[in-house]
Amino acid sequence: MPKINGNEIKIGNILEHDGGLWAAVKVSHVKPGKGGAFAQVEMKNLRTGSKLNERFRSEDKVEKVRLEQKDQQFLYETDGRLVFMDTETFEQVEIDAELLGERRPFLQDGMTATVEYHEEEALGVSIPQKVVCKVVETEPVVKGQTAANSYKPAILDNGVRIMVPPFIATDEDIIVNTDVIEYSERA
Repeated sequence: MPKINGNEIKIGNILEHDGGLWAAVKVSHVKPGKGGAFAQVEMKNLRTGSKLNERFRSEDKVEKVRLEQKDQQFLYETDGRLVFMDTETFEQVEIDAELLGERRPFLQDGMTATVEYHEEEALGVSIPQKVVCKVVETEPVVKGQTAANSYKPAILDNGVRIMVPPFIATDEDIIVNTDVIEYSERA
């Protein structure tokens, strides 16, 4: 694994530190009036989810870890575990559903997701940025309510509540941006 200087840490880097794997969540470079510059790094443990604030001076060396990414097909969920299948080898792997967080409802049967591995351990899952969902409940259009940026609440087929434009009706397919969990466009 390559070693990098403490001042080269960027948001999203995966670091091996204190015997664990950590993702850099926030990085701020500080140059105090007295003493040497350092990077103040907020990190999240990829295995336990705990957070840690650490200072790295420019002369400190840290291990930067590269995760292997594989596209895998989602099969089903059982007891809070998601089961994915490698489409080339047909091997199945179970991953904790909490890794997806609030994006979990957007994972659909048969969907291809990117699973991140360190050696043989699955550490992360990312789903497509845009997912098609059906609106199952929303308010009817009110004539004259065409003010700019007026949105109305809607409930999707996966139970998620989002805000949609007034022209979206019940039983209509829409595209949802899973990064911010917002309406993107009509399907």
